[in-house]
Amino acid sequence: MKLLRVGPAGAERPALLDREGTLRDLSALVDDIDGSLLADASALDRIRAAAGAGVLPALDATGLRIGPPVGRIGKVVCIGLNYHGHAAETGQATPAEPVVFLKAADTVVGPDDTVLVPRGSLKTDWEVELAIVIGRTARYLETDEQALAHIAGYAVAHDVSEREFQIERGGTWDKGKNCETFNPLGPWLVTADEVPDPQALGLRLWVNGELKQDGHTSDQIFPVAEVVRYVSRFMTLHPGDVINTGTPAGVAMGQPEPKPYLRPGDVVELEVDGLGRQRQELKSA
Repeated sequence: MKLLRVGPAGAERPALLDREGTLRDLSALVDDIDGSLLADASALDRIRAAAGAGVLPALDATGLRIGPPVGRIGKVVCIGLNYHGHAAETGQATPAEPVVFLKAADTVVGPDDTVLVPRGSLKTDWEVELAIVIGRTARYLETDEQALAHIAGYAVAHDVSEREFQIERGGTWDKGKNCETFNPLGPWLVTADEVPDPQALGLRLWVNGELKQDGHTSDQIFPVAEVVRYVSRFMTLHPGDVINTGTPAGVAMGQPEPKPYLRPGDVVELEVDGLGRQRQELKSA
């Protein structure tokens, strides 16, 4: 299934995109697309049954904002330097273990919402990523099979980053990763049953129509299952939590001088195979 949330920010309603591309209203069945729903197999079965029976009312998508596909996210866990190509382009050694950092849940916005360039920023960068959405409480998982069984689905994420704040201002990466609007997510949460192999997905990103990133999840240093298993040993993952799994080569930081960092007025578009497409216009904060 392709689950999504539509409507004004803070007042989104649950919806489903059916196989014919029609937007369907889920409001009569569920309150929201969130952790409590994703952990409830019977509720998901009711949605599948209603979709199969063709009884869900259609929504007019004209002018309708698409919000983040998951509401009330508890935390966003991010994996850095998780593609061989990206580690190489930034001149960094391949990590021996996953590089883990956190983004605040309030950085998450809709897939086509405005992204704000922070005040004083000269090095705002792009990163297309595959996002994992957790569906069952995960702690101390031991096998890749267990890890995959705890995934509700997948989505497109844009891990926007400010490189000066991240790298040159001391401390951890947090200052360059947690600026407002720095995690567009969606358009859909595609349930795990429709993504049989998360290591078989292409990722692409364009800036002002120019292709900048053209990668593949097969280049991940730590595959999806290993990432979930690993993170579960250091923190409890709850239904509705999101894991951004890293970005392929092609970011501005990895390009020759003068590096083409993002500026207000730029337009970024990105997609992951089968998971939909995003488009953001950048403006000044």
